[in-house]
Formats: sequence, C-alpha cells, structure tokens
Amino acid sequence: MTTIAKLIAVNIDCAEPKTLAEFYATILGFEVQHSQDEYSAIGDGTTTLYFQQVAERTPAPWPGPGKQFHFDVRVPDVAKAVEEYLALGATKPEFQPGGDHWTVIADPEGHLIDVCPER
Repeated sequence: MTTIAKLIAVNIDCAEPKTLAEFYATILGFEVQHSQDEYSAIGDGTTTLYFQQVAERTPAPWPGPGKQFHFDVRVPDVAKAVEEYLALGATKPEFQPGGDHWTVIADPEGHLIDVCPER
C-alpha cells in the first residue's frame, strides 16, 4: 500500500512575491502570513500558498505547451468575479477554450486561473 500524503502547500515561482501574495489573498480570502520581497506566504489555516522570487521568470505563452499548471476556482458569479479580478491586476487572454461556463484569466504574473461557476 502507498503512503498517503497530505498536501499542505504549493510554491509558486514569481518575480514579485509580495504583490502576487496580496492578489491571491484577496481573491481566495486567505491571510497574508509572511511578506518579504523574496518570499511571501498566504493561507487559510489548512492550505498555504508560497510565492518564491525568481526574478528572470517569464510567463508561458497561452495557449501553448509551456503552461505547467493552472488554478480552478469556484465563484457565485463568474462575470462579476472576473471583473473584480481584472481590477486587481489580472488579465483576460484573448483565447478562451471551448467552455462557456468558465473564464480563463491570468494573474498579474501570467499564471492561469479558470474562474468557474458554483455547481
């Protein structure tokens, strides 16, 4: 039998950890737990997102094979959430895949997020 691991954190490479931590803390309702130029963290008491500075990081083109991950989030109103997230510094790529129920946005550093409706 394989030992089951509990996911406790995800580390995200970025150019500006403090800025990205503030963006995700706002959209996820997490608290900023640590904030430095080189390394920042947010969490909800169970899960933590760490943001690690990699100054030369560049976002992968979208669409394209360079994307390594993306987040899916659920919201009560997709259009309203997208509007709010854009005001916080996200962008909306021109290419939107076939689904008409969700919208793809990119955080301020180009990491993709699928904004999905509640079930």
